[in-house]
Amino acid sequence: MYRTHTCGELRKEDISKNIILSGWVWSRRDHGDIVFIDMRDKFGVTQIVFDPSHSKESHAKAHNLRNEYCLKISGIVKERPAGTINSKLATGDIEVYVEKIEILSESEPLPFEIKDQSELLSEEVRLKYRYLDLRRPSMQYRLNLRHRVYKYIFDFFSKEGFTYIETPILTKSTPEGARDYLVPSRLQKGSFYALPQSPQIFKQLLMVSGLEKYFQIAKCFRDEDLRADRQPEFTQLDLEMSFVEQNDILNICEKFYKGLFKEALGRDIEIPFQRMTHSDAMDKYGSDKPDLRFGMELANLTDGIKEHGTNFKIFNDVISSGGRIMGLAAEGYGSISRKDIDTLTAFAGEYGAKGLAYFKIEDNVVTSPIVKFFPEETINFIKSKTGAKPGDMIFIVAADKATARSAMGALRLKIGKEKGLSDAAKLKFLWVVDFPLFTYDKEDKRWVSEHHPFTSFIEEDAKYLETGELDKVRSKSYDLVLNGSEIGSGSIRIHRKDIQKKVFNILGIDDESAAKKFGFLLEAFSYGAPPHGGVAFGIDRLITLFTGDSSIREVIPFPKTQRGVCPLSDAPSSIDELQLRDLGLKLNPKILD
Repeated sequence: MYRTHTCGELRKEDISKNIILSGWVWSRRDHGDIVFIDMRDKFGVTQIVFDPSHSKESHAKAHNLRNEYCLKISGIVKERPAGTINSKLATGDIEVYVEKIEILSESEPLPFEIKDQSELLSEEVRLKYRYLDLRRPSMQYRLNLRHRVYKYIFDFFSKEGFTYIETPILTKSTPEGARDYLVPSRLQKGSFYALPQSPQIFKQLLMVSGLEKYFQIAKCFRDEDLRADRQPEFTQLDLEMSFVEQNDILNICEKFYKGLFKEALGRDIEIPFQRMTHSDAMDKYGSDKPDLRFGMELANLTDGIKEHGTNFKIFNDVISSGGRIMGLAAEGYGSISRKDIDTLTAFAGEYGAKGLAYFKIEDNVVTSPIVKFFPEETINFIKSKTGAKPGDMIFIVAADKATARSAMGALRLKIGKEKGLSDAAKLKFLWVVDFPLFTYDKEDKRWVSEHHPFTSFIEEDAKYLETGELDKVRSKSYDLVLNGSEIGSGSIRIHRKDIQKKVFNILGIDDESAAKKFGFLLEAFSYGAPPHGGVAFGIDRLITLFTGDSSIREVIPFPKTQRGVCPLSDAPSSIDELQLRDLGLKLNPKILD
């Protein structure tokens, strides 16, 4: 028997009991005559005492113990003497006097201390020794939190009548936005499996199969450039439902999140969540995932400046070319220096803006290098539209619509961060709905899906498919945003073969290519496919929001670095010639160079 109790279990009522504990040396205090050790396991910490008057043999061994030695001890529980109670520990009222000790495993000198000081360590070192990093209480908390989230998911959706089904990991390569990870087949040489970017097609097939309500905690893979909120493999909660409309899906998701936040954080959140069209989000916040924890809405100044007039050539050129003039009032920024303005101008330039106009509001006086080009009524309009007050600064970008929105949206977030407006304690949920169905890719000169090619569209916009006004087609899609981060995305799907083929054709996928890439899905739609829709939530991002970490790597047990490397296992690695030969592959040395 390795234990009768855990290291977080013993209390006053256990005094005088003979017990057995197993765990690791957390810290050691050697007073010569008596040695104190804090012994740790997953469940907590217990102070154990080596007293020669109690056991000379155990006391002799105690002097050689070091941090992270793995031990088994047996002894008697005693009450701590007055004045030595540790109120910070659940076990702080007692201590265990050791009678016998067995060293289960010694530890080499540690590459770093197993303390919660991750900010002092390089990520490379932490990931190389991830098994040690995961011993830290804060990392144990993250993994246990992840477990609680998974358990709640299973309990909630099982109660709501959903069925948990696993979809294939080795599947067919289909165009879904990012590059696929490919796996060569030994039995079908020259052919490849793809690791799924999502279970999208299979969950739609499950709806055709009559399952009606499906859920899965799914592993997904995308070969794309990495950043703090991306990993080559990630986990999502995947849902699909038949015979539903958009509101049915949003409502059950809100019910799920209300319970999840109560379970994980003990916080009550209000439902229903706010809903906003994609067009309004872009116009007001310059982003399809706006942070609503603060105001500072963007203002579309185009029509008003056109109506009231200006002699400023740059603005007039943008107006005549069909562009957009957008502004915002930065509260209290009227006192910033010219150097600060230059910094903000350069920042806006990173998002395509060729300049950043500004007006300083000082009592009843407006100053700016370009104020002479604007009549008083135009200035008054700009002040009114942006809501500027004395002491504020109005910033304006004039460009094409997409650039003006993105530059001003980014500037809004930067100013909000600088002023500390994004209160981490606030939870601002938002459904962004009615995304465009298509987006025009200027580089490839073709229309692409805003989300994916299986997304349905609002019926009244079907006429635009015939007229070719594809920028006017709104989709039945929705993203869930929390505090400026997208945590989920979904849509009502196309369930008719003829409509799906039409959308494929618009995207440049002719009938022959569609049959080759998606033939099994199109064929399934020939056999009475029900209307259906679903959503997927990024579990890694969600738990990162719970913990307040800046990177999802903190909440994934064994993540990759930003270069897609695992320092622990040295993956990816080369393989030998025999393995390549079995797969019918040969490496090209020119490409490797």
